[in-house]
Amino acid sequence: MTARTGRHFLQIPGPTNVPDRILRAIDNPTIDHRGPTFAELGREVLAGIKTIFVTDNPVVIFPTSGTGAWEAALVNTLSAGDAVLLCETGHFSNLWREMAGRLGLNVETLDGDWRHGADPASVEEALRQDGGRRIKAVMVVHNETSTGVTSNIPAIRQAIDNAGHPALLMVDVISSLGSIDYRHDAWGVDVTVGGSQKGLMLPPGLSFNAVSDKALAAAETGGMPRSVLDWRPMLDAGKNGFFPYTPSTNLLYGLREAIAMLHEEGLEAVFARHARHAEATRIAVRGWGLETLCQSPNEHSNALTAVVMPNGSGADDFRKRVLSAFDMSLGAGLGRMTDRIFRIGHLGSFNDLMLAGTLAGVDMGLQLADVPHTRGGLDQALSFLAKTSAEAGA
Repeated sequence: MTARTGRHFLQIPGPTNVPDRILRAIDNPTIDHRGPTFAELGREVLAGIKTIFVTDNPVVIFPTSGTGAWEAALVNTLSAGDAVLLCETGHFSNLWREMAGRLGLNVETLDGDWRHGADPASVEEALRQDGGRRIKAVMVVHNETSTGVTSNIPAIRQAIDNAGHPALLMVDVISSLGSIDYRHDAWGVDVTVGGSQKGLMLPPGLSFNAVSDKALAAAETGGMPRSVLDWRPMLDAGKNGFFPYTPSTNLLYGLREAIAMLHEEGLEAVFARHARHAEATRIAVRGWGLETLCQSPNEHSNALTAVVMPNGSGADDFRKRVLSAFDMSLGAGLGRMTDRIFRIGHLGSFNDLMLAGTLAGVDMGLQLADVPHTRGGLDQALSFLAKTSAEAGA
């Protein structure tokens, strides 16, 4: 095994680098999850996480990955045989679709090309055609991690309203929460699905459902058989800061610290930092003469960038070369994009020098793997970072 010096560069779009401050918080001694000290922690994180979703409504915290929160959104509000409308925008939207099918839901899919976000006009038309109101929910991924494409959630909400349709709006923000502007209440979302391991800067293991009054009403009158993922006992116990079963106490310590860090920087500043790093990355890609998978400038993700490999060059071999030579992990292409793209994660606890190192690793990797490209992308990105840093300082 080759000896390594320095720190591994984890530049996949999640799990992200966990800052030392959060690692130290997680390192606290485990406490009695039925005692008063835990109740204080529970109340603090249950209140604090609402500020990140920008909601006055409850947020349920599950000791699962985001996949568990996907399932919780479905089983608490829908019944087997219900129809749902899914906007296909990439690999993760398709995984959510497959889950819905396995749960006995009838999934109608608005097919996508993986290079654009969900189309509000198509959503509106599909709902207008649903005269019998069979469709009970519209499912959208806000930031598709497999493609680096975002969807306009307020426009999807408007499309549902324009159609006069009562369907619930369910949105996956697993890779956008804490990195891209998102507003559960203001955007009229009924169930928002989040995870801990990306913009929240935590290890995997916590997931979230932010729920509207309409979603809560659906859970009271319907839903599928559920136990661990049932909102009702979670919400009842949460009123006093507790969980109905053993929680992930040490991750909750980390969550409290992550919420504090996001507010110390300020959410608007956090989003601006991500936008600036994303633009620097896209400048580098353009400077290399390469193409981003996302084709609409207003849909570019600020959490990651998916880069299309030139014909004749495999993304997987390129990533292996970068890992071997520079100890840096880049995201793989998933599903239909396997070996066609690589993904650069630039979210979470991240700064200019970390991005500079990341882009330098990609630049050297392109040379090492003999990938056809134009020199100069790295210099252009660094110039942008220097210029915008000086402007911010002024």
